[in-house]
Amino acid sequence: MTVTTPPEPARTPLTVSGAHGDAPREPDGAYLDHAATTPMSAAALAAFVAEAQRTGNASSLHSAGRTSRRAVEEARETLAHALGARPSEVIFTSGGTEADNLAIKGIFWGRRAQDTRRSRVLVSAVEHHAVLDPAFWLAGHAGAEIVLLPVDGDGVLDLDALRAELAAHGDETALISVMWANNEVGSIQPVREVVRAARPYGIPVHTDAVQAVGQTAVDFSDSGVDAMTVSAHKLGGPVGVGALLAKRDLALDAVLHGGGQERGVRSGTLDTASIAAFGVAARHAVDCQPQRAARLTALRDDLVVRVREVDPEAVLRGADPASGRRLPGNAHFTFPGAEGDSLLYLLDSAGVQASTGSACQAGVPQPSHVLLAMGVPEAEARGALRFTLGATSTEADVDRLVAALPQVVARARAAGLVSGRALGGAS
Repeated sequence: MTVTTPPEPARTPLTVSGAHGDAPREPDGAYLDHAATTPMSAAALAAFVAEAQRTGNASSLHSAGRTSRRAVEEARETLAHALGARPSEVIFTSGGTEADNLAIKGIFWGRRAQDTRRSRVLVSAVEHHAVLDPAFWLAGHAGAEIVLLPVDGDGVLDLDALRAELAAHGDETALISVMWANNEVGSIQPVREVVRAARPYGIPVHTDAVQAVGQTAVDFSDSGVDAMTVSAHKLGGPVGVGALLAKRDLALDAVLHGGGQERGVRSGTLDTASIAAFGVAARHAVDCQPQRAARLTALRDDLVVRVREVDPEAVLRGADPASGRRLPGNAHFTFPGAEGDSLLYLLDSAGVQASTGSACQAGVPQPSHVLLAMGVPEAEARGALRFTLGATSTEADVDRLVAALPQVVARARAAGLVSGRALGGAS
């Protein structure tokens, strides 16, 4: 295995009311972990329930099957319209992880079949593990050479390093994958610049836009990317459904084999109820995005100011909120001298739910690869907390966090000192 590291238009909001409105439930207390999952919107839930009460396989030819197929195709058209794609470019999957695997493995194999020299896979060093792990799997099992593209101190891709890598190895590169926005620190990546750098070499570009849709303007066609991952439960839809948007002329090999559904590259019986809810949730999230982003930006900025007031040592990680290059609902801090896990559990006991980073890495006591790639020392990276806001977030959530934080940080730092002394004595 070889791994190397090289030097918005306004939209008309959807009008909803009553049972179809944006009134989802969320856990008790202050829920500040919307990047992990956000509550289903009432409109999406209503669509899910309506379809779940029907029987029919979208691949069947009888009337029940045709009814299910109609619901799937309507959702496909809705999702495509919301994200600036053609319906034929939407491939439904079981979620973002499967879509990322299909993109990384499928594009790599497709490109290798066309040109055996294409063995290099370029990914940013701050990608979600749903991109990193299949890339490294290809290195261990399929002869790929993985290139981790560096980022700056804000977690933003180093475009000069990308251009230098392409100048040296462009004709050997199978694909590039750079996320639209980082799931931990919220920094928005220069995706269009990546596409411009890749085009002269004929290299397809994939982007994981799971965190971006509904938070910032996302347009598949306008971005120029060849493939894009989206997930329903990050934008008000159900868990267990997502999509890979892929251009029709993209060389894309199947990862799952069976019935030949979804252009023959993603076999499996389609989950009609979840897909219908996904379409509704995506339309609502995109239509309401400008207004919601403005509200979340104000709420996030208030959170940042007040956290710094109660703990002047706290360090905000990621792009400067004033730069416009950060997701509006993201505030990621490191608290020197405190372990992130301790902070997490103490906040949870105070009724505040947050995260130390990616939910997919929960329970693994190691510093974030994102922070390490940004140059944050390991000791500081261990004291990370991510607060993320969504449709149901309120000022009361921020109030509860700020009220609990001083005692929580003090206790976590005291625990860290005790632990440090114990380790020192044991050595």
